[in-house]
Amino acid sequence: MRVLRLRGATVLGAGRTLERAKEACDEFGAKPIACELSEPKSVLACVAELQAAGARLDGIICNAGIMALPKLAKQHGYELQFFTNHIGHFLLVTRLLPLLAADGRVVVVSSNAHRRSPAEGIQFDNLRGEKSYNDWLAYGQSKLANLLFARQLAKRLRGTGQTANALHPGVILTNLTRSMNPAMTFAMKLASPLVFKNIPEGAATQCYVATHPSLGQATGEYFSHSNLEQSTALGKDMALAERLWDVSERIVAEVTA
Repeated sequence: MRVLRLRGATVLGAGRTLERAKEACDEFGAKPIACELSEPKSVLACVAELQAAGARLDGIICNAGIMALPKLAKQHGYELQFFTNHIGHFLLVTRLLPLLAADGRVVVVSSNAHRRSPAEGIQFDNLRGEKSYNDWLAYGQSKLANLLFARQLAKRLRGTGQTANALHPGVILTNLTRSMNPAMTFAMKLASPLVFKNIPEGAATQCYVATHPSLGQATGEYFSHSNLEQSTALGKDMALAERLWDVSERIVAEVTA
């Protein structure tokens, strides 16, 4: 928000509650909006608010999420990391597409953690987590889903002038780590100055992909460190991406009925 506002952008900042959004937005003069990604009613209310305001969106940056929940948690019957990180963003973006400018960009924050997804990529027979659950595999699956969503969205937007790309922001110590083992978090904090990015550095690739003039035609790509990056083979599997899209549409229809 700081960087985009400095360059004259009007920023709409979504948070899990209006209060949390205000905490983040007030410092930078951004407009706060409530949007709890794990609750479809909240996502739809966010969309309705933007529609009512007649918003025109030059970019949508999808960079919220949860990580490495130690125990299986569910929302609307589905494993929570998949539901929040992927389904929440899928619902939000697909409903906001009519508000996207003719040359608008969708930027989806994935992660190199997509490399830690299950062997089959997306466990379509275990999206509820009842057959098995592993915290990091579930997170990796959700991040692979983010990447595949961006790839498939780019395919669907081709010829419109609108684009969709995914990225790895880097490893940054934020409260995203709140569910991790405290000993691991402590070790990460010790190593942080030498190994990890700080928050402004972690935001850089998102801002680059969302705004840089040279990327006006770039779509369906994966970025890291503000450069093109190769994903895993699963991250390029368009048949998997199309199946995920179809399943996501069915889940969205189910949870918004």
